Amino acid sequence: MNWLIFGLLFWAAAFALNLGLARSRWRDTGWARVAAPLVFGGTLLVLWESLVRGLQINPIILPPPSAIAARFSQAGDILWLDFVQTAVKGALSGYAIGALAAFGVAIVVDRAVFLQRGLLPIGNFVAALPIVGIAPILVKWYGFGWQSKAAVVVVMVFFPIMVNTVQGLKEADPMQRDLMRTYAAGYWKTLLKLRLPAAMPFVFNGLKVATTLALIGAIVAEYFGSPIYGMGFRIQSEAGRLSMDMVWAEIAVAALAGSVFYGTVTLMERIVTFWHPSQRG
Repeated sequence: MNWLIFGLLFWAAAFALNLGLARSRWRDTGWARVAAPLVFGGTLLVLWESLVRGLQINPIILPPPSAIAARFSQAGDILWLDFVQTAVKGALSGYAIGALAAFGVAIVVDRAVFLQRGLLPIGNFVAALPIVGIAPILVKWYGFGWQSKAAVVVVMVFFPIMVNTVQGLKEADPMQRDLMRTYAAGYWKTLLKLRLPAAMPFVFNGLKVATTLALIGAIVAEYFGSPIYGMGFRIQSEAGRLSMDMVWAEIAVAALAGSVFYGTVTLMERIVTFWHPSQRG
């Protein structure tokens, strides 16, 4: 029970520290905003370790964080290979292709009213399709390489980005559009000077949603056919061998990759849409 007592004491100390940070005069400083989630995350890991060891939970059911960290350090080369195969080749390439295609189609849809009425409902229908139904079909079409995973990612990210972009292109104020017409600005100049900047918050909203979909899609697609490496392949094979510490190490890599991916897009959003009220202060 010593581990449980230690975990409870650590939680109480961390709770008091976070409460003090929230009430202190430094609560709005950069270091305090970073310290609060770090303390909270560290507390969760300590509680996890304490509960597993204190209650003597079977590592096959739930390994402690220390065992996952040890496996992470031992299998670094394998984890890196899986990361490159799934996150870089599959998720990132599919994300880039899907985003560019969605952006181009959104501009075409914006110019054709009949496409807005016909394509957008189909987009909502396709977005609702389960990935486990799409992935095996695309794996059969494109083979077991990273190309099939990228194809799954393209399908998953295309419509969220396209729908958000089309909606964003409608956000320009009618009076501003009239002003552009009085300056004899055509469609493309109005699009570049007025409507695209106004649409950027919506575009980045779609891009941020697609970051999580991309990695999930690439991992799930590997369950239906993959080379002898990749996050999805490794999770499936190691779970079959009851090597759960390796499974959790792969999950940690996926979580870190997804967080960095999302954070990168968020940073780009803050740079591009610095003028928007959501980015001020």
